[in-house]
Amino acid sequence: MLKKYSPTILILTGIIVVLAALLVAVLVFISNQPAPDRGVKPMIEIAALEPDSAKWGLNFPNQYTTLLKTKENATKTTYGGSIAVDKLAEDPMLVTLFAGYPFSKGYTDDRGHMWALEDVRETKRVNETTPGTCYSCKSATNPKLWNVMGMAEYDKTPFSELGQLIDQPIGCANCHEAGTMKLVVTNPALKEALEAQGKDWTTFTRQEMRSLVCANCHVEYYFAGEGKYLTFPWAGGTSIEDIEAYYTEIGFTDWTHPDSGAPMIKMQHPEYETYTAGSTHYNAGVSCADCHMPYTRDGAAKFSTHNVQSPLVNPAASCGTCHTDVDYVVGRVNIIQESVHQTMMATERALMDAINAIKAAAENANVDAAKLEDARALHRSAQLRWDFIAAENSMGFHNPEEALRILAAATDLARQAQLAAELATK
Repeated sequence: MLKKYSPTILILTGIIVVLAALLVAVLVFISNQPAPDRGVKPMIEIAALEPDSAKWGLNFPNQYTTLLKTKENATKTTYGGSIAVDKLAEDPMLVTLFAGYPFSKGYTDDRGHMWALEDVRETKRVNETTPGTCYSCKSATNPKLWNVMGMAEYDKTPFSELGQLIDQPIGCANCHEAGTMKLVVTNPALKEALEAQGKDWTTFTRQEMRSLVCANCHVEYYFAGEGKYLTFPWAGGTSIEDIEAYYTEIGFTDWTHPDSGAPMIKMQHPEYETYTAGSTHYNAGVSCADCHMPYTRDGAAKFSTHNVQSPLVNPAASCGTCHTDVDYVVGRVNIIQESVHQTMMATERALMDAINAIKAAAENANVDAAKLEDARALHRSAQLRWDFIAAENSMGFHNPEEALRILAAATDLARQAQLAAELATK
């Protein structure tokens, strides 16, 4: 005997069946729709690792035209800017501090990104023995060459030979993934340094990446082994103490100072390490791009300017986003930089005294060899700390407290070196 259902149940069942059919139809319709386009459709497809930024510029004209302005900039700030200032002429003590090393022969301020190739090729520090590694931070051709050659082959190729394959300055491919425009790590040395710390850059937020891409270049590094393999000394951390311990453990030395006989280290623009060492702006979540590549407008279009330069050139755009009284902020920057500069000069004078004392002690026939070696070790420790701040392109502003802490330690170690040398002959 068939079971009878009430009219209400039958009606509800019918409604459910109709709704289910409609839902299936909607899902099928949605799944067959093309992916939505966002913004203006690209004019051309950019090949992966494309070195020519002009091609990227067809799709992103605002970013490209502002990048080109880094070729035109010729602005001098008090302690930096975009002019190839001769640092040896400005500060003659550097000739003694870097005696026996190429930086005592040529040391000029870098200009904008579009000058990268000209500046590295014209420096007096390049000679017939220079490795290709010196091109590592100078060209948008690098990501493609690293992909084709591998970094080991790239680095051991002579500078003059590798230069024949490179014709593009720093550009889009150094920081962006073609197609998606995602910010990416392109320098294998940065990827390896992060892996040594147990970090995966692909998990970084976009705001973190707006600083990390700068670390493709703006970091301390050294050339490892006979192949001059580009390496960041970050395995134990990125503080100056961590970096010194790393170099001590592997027994690395850039050169021996001819006056003091100390095994020396030359520091290279450690902006990322300094800024991320607990600075006020870093702790507030500010990225490098926020200050050096502030957002601007071209009509209704809002974009991050790629005219990378000192925030002091246009503080209203760089600082005014967060600070209402820009004049006050600029005044504070000037005070901070002047304080760091004066402290740095005091450290240099202490290092000069240490070098002279060690040199005099070494020339004494009755010198205590063990104490002399102690003085040389102290000279090394003092100068690498001073150079960590001197080579960092902000005159301490990226992290004022850390800069002054490191310079204070450097001055103390330099005076200890001087005293140790004097005691070595008594």
